[in-house]
Amino acid sequence: MSKRLRSSEVCADCSGPDPSWASVNRGTFICDECCSVHRSLGRHISQVRHLKHTPWPPTLLQMVETLYNNGANSIWEHSLLDPASIMSGRRKANPQDKVHPNKAEFIRAKYQMLAFVHRLPCRDDDSVTAKDLSKQLHSSVRTGNLETCLRLLSLGAQANFFHPEKGNTPLHVASKAGQILQAELLAVYGADPGTQDSSGKTPVDYARQGGHHELAERLVEIQYELTDRLAFYLCGRKPDHKNGQHFIIPQMADSSLDLSELAKAAKKKLQSLSNHLFEELAMDVYDEVDRRETDAVWLATQNHSTLVTETTVVPFLPVNPEYSSTRNQGRQKLARFNAHEFATLVIDILSDAKRRQQGSPLSSSKDNVELILKTISNQHSVESQDNDQPDYDSVASDEDTDLEATASKANRQKSLDSDLSDGPVTVQEFMEVKNALVASEAKIQQLMKVNNNLSDELRIMQKKLLGKDAN
Repeated sequence: MSKRLRSSEVCADCSGPDPSWASVNRGTFICDECCSVHRSLGRHISQVRHLKHTPWPPTLLQMVETLYNNGANSIWEHSLLDPASIMSGRRKANPQDKVHPNKAEFIRAKYQMLAFVHRLPCRDDDSVTAKDLSKQLHSSVRTGNLETCLRLLSLGAQANFFHPEKGNTPLHVASKAGQILQAELLAVYGADPGTQDSSGKTPVDYARQGGHHELAERLVEIQYELTDRLAFYLCGRKPDHKNGQHFIIPQMADSSLDLSELAKAAKKKLQSLSNHLFEELAMDVYDEVDRRETDAVWLATQNHSTLVTETTVVPFLPVNPEYSSTRNQGRQKLARFNAHEFATLVIDILSDAKRRQQGSPLSSSKDNVELILKTISNQHSVESQDNDQPDYDSVASDEDTDLEATASKANRQKSLDSDLSDGPVTVQEFMEVKNALVASEAKIQQLMKVNNNLSDELRIMQKKLLGKDAN
């Protein structure tokens, strides 16, 4: 951390002492119990990091600290500060409240429903409001007032807003002014460092031209954050962007499976995805990496005698209502990949991301997102077509359903038969091929085990026969 947390700092949600976690996009510090609720909401609601056991880019942590120290929590609890709210019985959670339902209900109302955020009078016309707010954000990022920009973002300002008169985005403005913390905040809310202005210049160009070299280097890191995170997850190393190394492609310790025809077919399917679908899949895998790493930190830092009985790990990615149900199904199935399967998928994504950036396309497929994505969870849909239950879980649960067991034989055969064809490519087919690899290996191992058992039995019978002959 850039500085030691002061003892006076308390959880933004329940006022408990010594918060250990931060919600990066909310600019708050939170305690273990409240963090367990944040994690169940999903990264689209709250992006959590442990303050001590998670690696932090220094300026990102400084951004969160600055927001916390300048009262960012009042943005999310605006109406609760009104004395009238006390009279009406509305209050925030306290440390003595139970996690479920008390703290959970309050946190969901606060961050998911935005029940306590100040509403603008013209909120009915969202398009006009968002444009006005985005123009205000465009002007505000040239200053160091982070909480003003967070308030605008919370009300609907767009971090990637392209100003029609100015010909650039808020990140261009922040970069030109050298406002590195504003750049961090905008990036957390989705601003793209590679976006070009009307003259073809990126925020990185603006920072370099202004002599803000630290900011320029950080923007390059942000630009490659997704692939850097995936590489670090597998091998604990990140590329040296300063010297022009932008990708690290780890190798599997045992790559025998990757040499098979099925593995080659799976890679071909991945390479044939449109850029849009590939980006979606890469983002979903990034979220799954974050879930797995955060769960590991969570389990390593808990007082198991008191906390784990009430708060558990998040077993798969929570539903993001902005995504289609088919994409949410595919995201949840990533949790069922074992370590070898998931590592193989991550390596394939890193390899293809590098290929795509270097501009060596293989084949083009029509960019029909819904048509392709609707097959991601076709296996699950077939299983549940006779009931009215949703095809995905709306909240995280401990149910552990084997992905291979849910697939019908017909769907598996159809996928395998089309692996080497040039027809429409689906993420579902890619995932099925990955699972087929492991299933085939398991069957081979099982047959070898049976063969060894038969050999042992044969030797025993031969010894018995030899013994009888000797008598």
